[in-house]
Amino acid sequence: MPRILVIKLGALGDIMQAEGAMHDIRLHHQNDEITVMTTPAYKRLMERCPWVDRIFIDKRESRFRLDHMLDLRRRLRRERFDRVYDLQQVGRTNFYFRFFLRDTPWMGGAQGCSWYCRRPADCCAADHFAESLAQVGVEVRHCVHCDVSWMADDVEPIIARTGLDHPYVVLIPGGSAGHPEKRWPYYSELAVMLIHSGWQVVTAPGPDEMELSRLIGGTMLLNDDGSFLDMFKLAGILRKASFVVGNDTGPTHIAVHLQVPGLALFSRHIPAAFSGIQHGRFNWIEKPDLHDLSVSEVMQHLIPLLKPAH
Repeated sequence: MPRILVIKLGALGDIMQAEGAMHDIRLHHQNDEITVMTTPAYKRLMERCPWVDRIFIDKRESRFRLDHMLDLRRRLRRERFDRVYDLQQVGRTNFYFRFFLRDTPWMGGAQGCSWYCRRPADCCAADHFAESLAQVGVEVRHCVHCDVSWMADDVEPIIARTGLDHPYVVLIPGGSAGHPEKRWPYYSELAVMLIHSGWQVVTAPGPDEMELSRLIGGTMLLNDDGSFLDMFKLAGILRKASFVVGNDTGPTHIAVHLQVPGLALFSRHIPAAFSGIQHGRFNWIEKPDLHDLSVSEVMQHLIPLLKPAH
């Protein structure tokens, strides 16, 4: 049986954009064994993905640690892969091609590989994967139509426990601590306006966003023991939402690729279209500085998008 390696190390939003490409690779290699190479943080996610058979963990050790690199090379070569689809296409994975699997048919951005397809600076990952897979001869059907509904757990018990009724709007006020410029600061005021308009407002914070969500108001969804929801329960909450408003962050991109309607708020960090958001049911607003994006401007965008709450 031919053995196929797909490389996707992270991050969460990037993995969401790669879901359609992995689906197309699965359909092209229906009778082959597909292994995904990812990092420990995404092991559980990839174990649930229906398009792969096995998980190969890369701890992303320093390339200056020769002992770790030799061990990784041994592990990869022992697998005897027949083809590699590099969906990460960064310096690290180019290094893997040059020094570990030079003789294996390889699709990616490494000079000298079998199917060279460097991502243009102005191209989102999903569009790039579609062009790359077509070059290899893979029929492109899902690359720009990702659907991560397989992530979503049944969350009716959580919804029932909190007394939440449908419909509801999910607010995603958090984001990477390393990029505070990606956080819009006025979610509390937005929540008040939505509640006054008859909407139920929901947050489902991660571990670094508990206090932020408490300040916003509405219904904060947690596990029975008060801990934050994992990504599968979060996906379940998002999938049932009538609408989502969020920053440029992983949970927002989960909602985009669940094909839930929503509005995303982008700063100067990256152009919105580079994130692949145009391939979902989201609208978006871009401002160089999100502090300059007023609540009234966001509401002006929301009013024609939101159906009446009652």
